[in-house]
Amino acid sequence: MHASLIRRQLGGLVPPKIATPKSVSGGSGDGLGPLVNFYSKLPKGAATARISGIKGRFFNGANASGAPLLALIGGLFGIGYTIDYHMHLKHHKNHAH
Repeated sequence: MHASLIRRQLGGLVPPKIATPKSVSGGSGDGLGPLVNFYSKLPKGAATARISGIKGRFFNGANASGAPLLALIGGLFGIGYTIDYHMHLKHHKNHAH
């Protein structure tokens, strides 16, 4: 078999080189200058872990306190007491003392 025949048969399987450095930058690396400049200004190293949401706002950092937890416990107690009190009144409403 001839080399040109093999190339013709494998031409559909092997993709052409579309994104070569010459075709992307127009033959020189001048077009990549602003991109390299941008990425060189970014901070290097691992990113710091940030905790967001309720945990990050109330339980971590400079404003950390247990006040939201106490407010939740107090609120649940208040709701429970209110429901219990109204159930008590509902069952004693029709009774004459």
